[in-house]
Amino acid sequence: MESIPRYFIPPSDHFFLLGPRGTGKTWLTQRLFPHALRVDLLEPETLRLLSARPERLRELIGARPEVMQVVIDEVQKLPELLEVVHLLIEDKKDVQFIFTGSSARKLRRGGVNLLGGRAVQKSLYPFMAAELGTQFNLEEALRLGMLPIVRGGKVPEEILRAYNGLYLREEVQMEGLVRNIGNFSRFLEAISFSQAAVLNLANVARECHVNRKTVEGYLEILEDLLLSFRVPVFTRRARRELAAHPKFFFFDAGVFRANRPSGPLDAPSEIDGAALESLVAQHLRTWCDYSGGNHQLYYWQTRSKVEVDFVVYGEGGLHALEVKNSAQVRPEDLRGLKNFGEDFPESRRWLLYRGKERLLRDGILCVPCEEFLLQLKPGEFSIWV
Repeated sequence: MESIPRYFIPPSDHFFLLGPRGTGKTWLTQRLFPHALRVDLLEPETLRLLSARPERLRELIGARPEVMQVVIDEVQKLPELLEVVHLLIEDKKDVQFIFTGSSARKLRRGGVNLLGGRAVQKSLYPFMAAELGTQFNLEEALRLGMLPIVRGGKVPEEILRAYNGLYLREEVQMEGLVRNIGNFSRFLEAISFSQAAVLNLANVARECHVNRKTVEGYLEILEDLLLSFRVPVFTRRARRELAAHPKFFFFDAGVFRANRPSGPLDAPSEIDGAALESLVAQHLRTWCDYSGGNHQLYYWQTRSKVEVDFVVYGEGGLHALEVKNSAQVRPEDLRGLKNFGEDFPESRRWLLYRGKERLLRDGILCVPCEEFLLQLKPGEFSIWV
């Protein structure tokens, strides 16, 4: 699974490669920069030596004059190292620095700005369906997600459970980000019920039995660890009163499933529907970032609850997408897209569903979800035609 090529295209200058643990940042940089000097801050001895004397990095690089790239893995473990890197960038203009990280929080607080804008920020996401090609299976993706570390395991279900425990709880506890890990665990369960839904922090706070300010802090931690994201409302040229709050998503459908409790009182169709919308969301988010063209991901909802799940807006046009976890297309499934088309006649509108056939209904292209995801490739607009 790790040998699967990724769509990520590295910049030619210095850059930060940020992404949750398990997305394949280390493997990718090894593949892209096989002759680079690597500094792995997950190695205890390396971290200890550089923590005691960060200027040791200058000595390591000085001893390798042939090196053209330097990769520093998990740089958030030692943000102070960036002060040395800043000076090295000034001195060694022919050396490219690549930094990987899984926590935007510590980098922000520790001094990314010390590089004075000399390094761009890039992101690495879970697999896209088109990267997997024939290995992609929609049912499996809805159950396990698209994380390389999970899909590459011999027993992916166990890897996913371990990932959920290690990175969503233990890492938070190790970093001392919360005082009460029990409250945070309850928050993870409560926020999972907001997956693919308009976020209501007051309701989440009541479920967790903590105040709203605490929940806001917990949500900020999730986002800083790159484990969740919010999708805002599309408000350009608004002709109607629109919703005000964003939608919430865990970054991966499998991570959502691992946090969402299920039992005899939980309707499987409700969880499956949220998982399907999550899978589409993470693909569209990845597509927007990898494609360039200043594309952004939104959703659209009026005050009267007429909704379109996703809106993609950028240089490639205006596209509205509705996701339905059903094998048939019903007239009511098209209501939101029809309303959106009335307000934005220049838009292209899509209904993604669990059926097998492409259909054209009232100017709306209904496409099997698996087909759509497999054809969605960065920088290519054939799927939109």
